Amino acid sequence: MKFFPIVFAAMIGSAVAIAQPADGLLTPPQTTEQLDRSAQLLESSQATIPNLARSAGPISEDAKQALAKLKLNNRPLPSELYAYLLPLRSYLSLADALPKPIPFPDESRKQFTDLRTATEMLETHFRALLVRTEAQIRPVDRDNLRRYAPANAKLNPPDPAKPRVLFMGDSITDAWRLAEYFPDKDYVNRGISGQITGEMLGRMQADVIVNKPQAMIVLAGTNDLARNITVETIKNNITMMSELAEAHKIKVILASVLPVSDHHMEKNPRYEMTKIRPPAKIREINSWMADYAKQKGFIYCNYYDALVDPSNQLKAELAPDGLHPNAEGYKLMAPLAQAAIERALAPDNSVQQKGGKKRPTP
Repeated sequence: MKFFPIVFAAMIGSAVAIAQPADGLLTPPQTTEQLDRSAQLLESSQATIPNLARSAGPISEDAKQALAKLKLNNRPLPSELYAYLLPLRSYLSLADALPKPIPFPDESRKQFTDLRTATEMLETHFRALLVRTEAQIRPVDRDNLRRYAPANAKLNPPDPAKPRVLFMGDSITDAWRLAEYFPDKDYVNRGISGQITGEMLGRMQADVIVNKPQAMIVLAGTNDLARNITVETIKNNITMMSELAEAHKIKVILASVLPVSDHHMEKNPRYEMTKIRPPAKIREINSWMADYAKQKGFIYCNYYDALVDPSNQLKAELAPDGLHPNAEGYKLMAPLAQAAIERALAPDNSVQQKGGKKRPTP
């Protein structure tokens, strides 16, 4: 958002010109001046329109209380400033709606003009505070590109005789010791614990495309559900990741989201996984993913059916926390991943050929 300098004249007492900086942020003295000025104008302007003082009583009281809280804090929060701006805007709307004396004195009109000016300056300051706050809390490296930057720089070019497969995902991939489960393979792990599909999409160029794998296997979506990200957004991000890989002739393997369970919540309340990762949404994503893979000619790797129990939860013996597979879980997943890779790399597989007929994925 871009802010432009605005110069206003203060009308109470002596006239004072205040230049709002280009970034919109007022200095503390300027903020205090506009707060005091708006409070004075709100009070004095009530006498200029019949019935305004009576009608605006509750609004005026809300503004006074909000201003008192603002004054208690040397560095007021954006939320505190917003709580003051709301009654100011309500007051101005009410004043606009009420009939005014005819003729309406110039001095009275000037008070409302000045109040509107002060309010607009405070609103611009408020928006600038939001921008600054967001910049402060947003990580500089949002997608964690630095995590694998050294490893990517050291990675040898792929050997045509040994197909490179890149595993993209979150903590379930991150914790997977690929060399142990897939010995003598050029399988590259690019999982990052805690990541959501949007962050993985942001890593596609740095962690996938530049490493030139023949295939990419994506296991993602469970953290999105835990953060209340919509299923549609998850589908959108997985689609874009897949299409980016396809455009670079990287064969796509989409792995189902794993089931979760509450089997171990008695040990720790945090192990109640189905509340924040609803099984119904997991099945919805997996159903869409299987259909999407079939439509596009990608490979669908169905971990879900191998790990789920009759209650539609992750088998208790496969994950001590109801989310992350243990060694036994990975032992079940490894042959499924290998079979999916072999299907993707099979010479007769026409994956990533636009317009061509693809053979069905089992």
